[in-house]
Amino acid sequence: RFQMLLCVGSFFGSTSEAEWAEYRTGAKKAPIPTYVLGANDQETTSYFPDVSGCELAENITYLGHRGLYSGTSGLQIAYLSGTESQGEPAPAYSFSAKDVAELKASLLSTPNFKGVDILLTSPWPRGVGTFANSAGEIDTKKCGSKLVSDLAASLKPRYHFAGLEKTYYERLPYRNHTVLQETPQHVSRFIALADVGNTSKKKYLYAFSIVPMSLMDPAELVKQPQDVTENPYRKSQKEAAQKTKAPLSAEEEPACQFFFDLNKHQGKKRPSDGKDRENSQTKQAKKPPQPTGPCWFCLASPEVEKHLVVSIGTHCYLALAKGGLLPDHVLILPIGHYQSVVDLSSEVVEEVTKYKHALKDFFRSKGKRYVLFERNYRSQHLQLQVIPVPLDRCTSEDIKESFIAQAQEQQIELLEIPEHSDITQVRDQPSPVLYL
Repeated sequence: RFQMLLCVGSFFGSTSEAEWAEYRTGAKKAPIPTYVLGANDQETTSYFPDVSGCELAENITYLGHRGLYSGTSGLQIAYLSGTESQGEPAPAYSFSAKDVAELKASLLSTPNFKGVDILLTSPWPRGVGTFANSAGEIDTKKCGSKLVSDLAASLKPRYHFAGLEKTYYERLPYRNHTVLQETPQHVSRFIALADVGNTSKKKYLYAFSIVPMSLMDPAELVKQPQDVTENPYRKSQKEAAQKTKAPLSAEEEPACQFFFDLNKHQGKKRPSDGKDRENSQTKQAKKPPQPTGPCWFCLASPEVEKHLVVSIGTHCYLALAKGGLLPDHVLILPIGHYQSVVDLSSEVVEEVTKYKHALKDFFRSKGKRYVLFERNYRSQHLQLQVIPVPLDRCTSEDIKESFIAQAQEQQIELLEIPEHSDITQVRDQPSPVLYL
């Protein structure tokens, strides 16, 4: 027993007039309350006489051009009719940037707005497949509407339904918050439906049960499923926000830091009390531990391959990687025996930072930037891997997206470290971790 039927895409086909007349006259009746979106082309605009919404026939309601439908149960359904306008003024079957802005403003101004239960649009959101499972033959980077992407990013629907691409696609759920930087929020699910009665027998109906967000326990609402992904619209939101700002040069691009816990348990932030400061001071004063056996990377060890050494400082040295990913793949290593960056004393950290800056300047002179990571797993001696990449073809955002995409493909979760923080504020022990 269903309470309602929601329709996305084009409700009226090219040969609907005779069949529709039977519903309009009452000869036929929709079995349950049915809510539809407006026209997607000029030919069907005559079926929708009132842009603010109206009853078209018994049990069949046109929601309107844009707005929010609130059910008696508290269910909130946001909707946007038509296709994205390519010019101004927008035709009757299209929506414009102004329509999206006004819809966002009306909802986001609501006190304690957390999102909507359902969003209905006919076009897909542009880029919905980023970080996600494949949409088959549909190129999600080229199809759909950027305005719908912007709307979905702002309204944070728990379910977003769309049509028009003539195929079924259920995207993996995605986050609506940035890990470690924002309070956890509910996830969103995007579902695209194929044409009704299509010959390929692709799914055009989606049955589901939903408890309104307003009635849910907050802890239950924000539970994250195992297959959750990053938000596909994050990059486009940042680009839109930066349009009014002066563009950053390559060297001014903000650095991004991630870590992946190689243990079963996730790390916890360090407490910011007096004990923490005492431990920090003790840590800075202690000497590096001695290796339990032969170490390939202690500079004083006979095992180290000294012909690969490029530069030696007071506390650190620089060496070429043996079997590196690229000819100019280098390592920053402490001279003493330290296992991880979280174990370094303050003077070693200071010299590591100097080497980082020197390498940044060197690679920039060669038209490159670098990616730096530590893999503290089944290793005794800290190795900071420095991998150069082309400056003109790899932005910081490109590199970040590549790591996130590869991590999701391998079913691991990278946790982003807040800006102006470092790994020591998340991990205070040199336990197994991948730190980027």
